[in-house]
Amino acid sequence: MRQLIIFISAVMATVAFTSCEDYETYSDKKAKERSAISAFIAAQGIKVISEQEFNAKNHTTDTAANEFVLMQRTGVYMQIVRKGCGEKLEENKMVSLLCRFMEKNIQTDSIVIRNDQKALVFNSSVGKYIDASQYVDKLSVTRVGTTITASFVEGMMKFIHGASVPSGWMVPLNYVNVGRPERVGEETSKVRLIVPHSQGTSDAQYSVVPCYYEITYKKE
Repeated sequence: MRQLIIFISAVMATVAFTSCEDYETYSDKKAKERSAISAFIAAQGIKVISEQEFNAKNHTTDTAANEFVLMQRTGVYMQIVRKGCGEKLEENKMVSLLCRFMEKNIQTDSIVIRNDQKALVFNSSVGKYIDASQYVDKLSVTRVGTTITASFVEGMMKFIHGASVPSGWMVPLNYVNVGRPERVGEETSKVRLIVPHSQGTSDAQYSVVPCYYEITYKKE
């Protein structure tokens, strides 16, 4: 009997130790996130520049050198591929923007969702796969000074993540134009972003996962 009690105690101690080993604290997850972002930056050959340098270069990033600016307050890394045609986001007015995008989980190096090219997504409400590229994401956006608020009205981001727009998506809107191409040679604005979980979707925040985005913006 005594041997049985000793055996059970040993098993319980092993289970408890294993559980402790498997448990990840929030600090552990943040450390893993930082490592994933650093590894992604190294693997992609990204050159990180400061906000001071970004400001001195009239809010541009050299795509040939694969420059990304690190926005210190948010931790978002941003590359402006194209500033785009038209004007910047109007102030004190609700504006509808249309977006094409690609979202990648940096930790798993896998595409979460995209509508910038054909991508099949299972729609449980209709019980079949749909082509995400048929759905342009629509945002309702308001800018007051440098503060920008937004919500998804329709599209794949709303379908997958909900109406809340990741804060990281709004960072570029203080620097790019949001016009509609009307002449030959005009293009929509395009950015690339590395977004830490704190500035990401509700799913990213819950899982402490950083994401990489490529996004275009234009006025509806």
